Amino acid sequence: MPDPYILILFVIGALVALVAWLPLAIRRAPLSLPIVCIVLGAGLFSLPQVGLNPMPQAYPEVTERLTEFVVIIALMGAGLKIDRIFNLKRWQVTWRLLGVTMLLSIAAIAWLGVTLLGLGLAGAILLAGSLAPTDPVLAADVQVGAPQEGREDEVRFGLTSEAGLNDGLAFPFVNLAIALALAASGPTTGWLTQWLTVSVLWKVLAGLGAGWVLGWVFGRLTFALPVSSRLAGTRDGFIVLAATFLSYAVAEMLHSYGFLAVFIAALAFRHADPDHSFHVEMHDFIEQIERMGMMVVLVLFGGALVSGLLAPLRPIDVAAALLIVLVVRPLTGMLGLVGWRRPLREKLILAFFGIRGVGSFYYLAFGLNAAPFEGGDRLWAIVGLICLLSILLHGVTVTPVMRWFDRSQGRDPDAEQDGEAANRGSAPSRPGG
Repeated sequence: MPDPYILILFVIGALVALVAWLPLAIRRAPLSLPIVCIVLGAGLFSLPQVGLNPMPQAYPEVTERLTEFVVIIALMGAGLKIDRIFNLKRWQVTWRLLGVTMLLSIAAIAWLGVTLLGLGLAGAILLAGSLAPTDPVLAADVQVGAPQEGREDEVRFGLTSEAGLNDGLAFPFVNLAIALALAASGPTTGWLTQWLTVSVLWKVLAGLGAGWVLGWVFGRLTFALPVSSRLAGTRDGFIVLAATFLSYAVAEMLHSYGFLAVFIAALAFRHADPDHSFHVEMHDFIEQIERMGMMVVLVLFGGALVSGLLAPLRPIDVAAALLIVLVVRPLTGMLGLVGWRRPLREKLILAFFGIRGVGSFYYLAFGLNAAPFEGGDRLWAIVGLICLLSILLHGVTVTPVMRWFDRSQGRDPDAEQDGEAANRGSAPSRPGG
């Protein structure tokens, strides 16, 4: 049997190789990188030589922090991708997906949690808050392309902007579930007022403000200073990592929503000089870190699946999971897009690809760490099953569906992918870039 240290080095090397090679190998196949990661994790943790317990309940703090890290990296990457300048009218698909689809999803999942699953109100709301947001980590295949690539149709833009901003609505409901759980466990007063004023108003507004200020500051330092001293001259991708961590940390120190701040900071940073070639370098750097973090989480998720994560499931839980994946998101998605003057195929794709994943793991871990909820293992099993179904269903369908959609728009997906790969490797920088 090899030394555990050597085995760990082998696994890390294999993951790094997969990060670099696998997306190219499967880009035209009905298969996704997350599916491969889960299969790899299941196989790895089935080996008797691997002594690590991958169950999230065994390391609740590590689970929360690891998933938190991956999500904030993904949010920065998503914000840097968006070429479209912020405008209330041009972002109307985002407001529909957030203000109608997501709120209806939260209400529907909470109702299913209480009536079908027999959860308490607090547990049902925690389940709904965890599962309602579109995941910014696993939705890469349906998001817009890298900065300045031009692949920003309404479908890809809608799913990218929704994934970036939905934390502003999801987190208040997770905090509502925590408040209800704490109120049920002991005498508390004024929790509803506290939730409305702090968790809804202050945390959202302060997160938006902190993100914009930090993004503006980094934009000035990177693009507006004299050429000799501006940060863009370093060509160092670590700048975007600094912007990510600082915007998140400042927002959290203000007791606001750091996820929201990171995405807003990315938008402000991106549009400080939207045509600068340095955005491409920063995006590529943060995307590599995101893929590596995603693979670690999903390998552990695959290990948890073979270690008994889904053991507490009941038949009714499986039925509810299928309803949430196959009915709730598609139906609420279509309701949110009623009256939106776009082709039906675009509405169907937007409604269907509400991918659940790493973000749901984070919200559930955060909630269970913050307050006593009944049936924590069962909640992990339900969320785990729904994320698994989403990863498998959306991972298998995303490539053929998006290729069909591109062709329906008059684009050749093969030519675009090959051209982007060639251009990203040889395109010159703009003057001053």
